[in-house]
Amino acid sequence: MVKDEPLNEITLRRYEKPYQTDKRELVKKICLSLGLLQPGDSRDIIVDILYVLIEAGKKKEKLSSDDIKAKAEGLRKEKGLELKGVAESNIRRQLKKLRDLMIIDKKENLYNLAEFETLNSIFESKIEKFVISQATERIKEYLKAVEQ
Repeated sequence: MVKDEPLNEITLRRYEKPYQTDKRELVKKICLSLGLLQPGDSRDIIVDILYVLIEAGKKKEKLSSDDIKAKAEGLRKEKGLELKGVAESNIRRQLKKLRDLMIIDKKENLYNLAEFETLNSIFESKIEKFVISQATERIKEYLKAVEQ
């Protein structure tokens, strides 16, 4: 019997070319493109969390969830955004989403971009080659099985 529980899951969306110069908007499109954020979602704290981790990654800095929360709140205030989704439990939930997609690492309750790599490198090595290729291979197995 085949279980209906996925081993892993990814949503990919294609948007227009990145013409925005505002870095937060670019990070938001990345989150939307990778299914970390749903279109029209007003609770977009994950954008600020990823933004904070990208900036920390440039300095090879590891951050606690409290540091991430404080910096994300600061970013939202700076941009004049509501402080929606900044509860500690939600911050941890969003960090888990990023960990599940292998974008960030957690060690000793400190978070950083996976191996301090660039997002492009993380996408290519972890998401594209690992998650996506395994998913497409499994889909092909199902396609072959149904044709027999």
